[in-house]
Amino acid sequence: MDRHATIPLRTGASMPALGLGTWELTHETAATVCFAIEQGYRMIDTAVDYGSQSGIGDALRDVDVPRTEIFLVAKVEEDDDGYDATRRYLDEMRQDYADLVLIHRPPPKGLGVRIWDGLVRARAEGYAREIGVSNYSIHELRQLEKQVGEAPVVNQIEWTPFGWSADMLRYCRERGVVIQAYSPLTRGERLYDDGLRRVAERVGATPAQVLLAWALQQGVAPLPKANEREHLRENLGALGITLAPEDVEELDRMNEGYSALGPALQYVEHG
Repeated sequence: MDRHATIPLRTGASMPALGLGTWELTHETAATVCFAIEQGYRMIDTAVDYGSQSGIGDALRDVDVPRTEIFLVAKVEEDDDGYDATRRYLDEMRQDYADLVLIHRPPPKGLGVRIWDGLVRARAEGYAREIGVSNYSIHELRQLEKQVGEAPVVNQIEWTPFGWSADMLRYCRERGVVIQAYSPLTRGERLYDDGLRRVAERVGATPAQVLLAWALQQGVAPLPKANEREHLRENLGALGITLAPEDVEELDRMNEGYSALGPALQYVEHG
């Protein structure tokens, strides 16, 4: 898999196989995103509560890479009007459109049908090229599709060998929903796991690269965050790693429902 690898979307479009997460990337955001794009990153993920939108907008205007070659992922919140929020967040970044806009999480009550309707309008008017969701369980995905008449193109969820769902992977493949993985490096919490390090030594890669390569081989698009330039390069190097079937199986067996954000994966608990 090379640095230009993409994942096809159900709509006929495609998105980069690996992107840059920007949660709490508030220190020299523009410079970091510019460097990442110069190195070969072509997908940038943000949300209003990440604090990175302004810097991302600056970076997209400063780099020599055409905007059409960058896949920008934005999110609207569970209490937003989907259309108004999309327009507002694009204004903050001084961008004409986002390639993908997601509902950040399901509302406390309901499935976000009203928010989805706003995203449909944003898509129709060209402000969002694709629309999807984040943090939805299988049940929520199924019910949302039933109510709005289409499945989201993406479900962005926490996803690592230590916490993932074979049922979710199967469901998304059947429905043509691509999984994007946030916190694919466990926010650094499990990088020193003995089993992970054994696989990394066998493969001749770093633990972080193994985690990303594992997701990529599932057809999942990881969104690792990095501040340091060496880590940005390291993560991108995962695109050149192929894990042997026995390595994948060993990583699969590490699943314990782990979440770096809390006691357990919410989409599994509620699925």
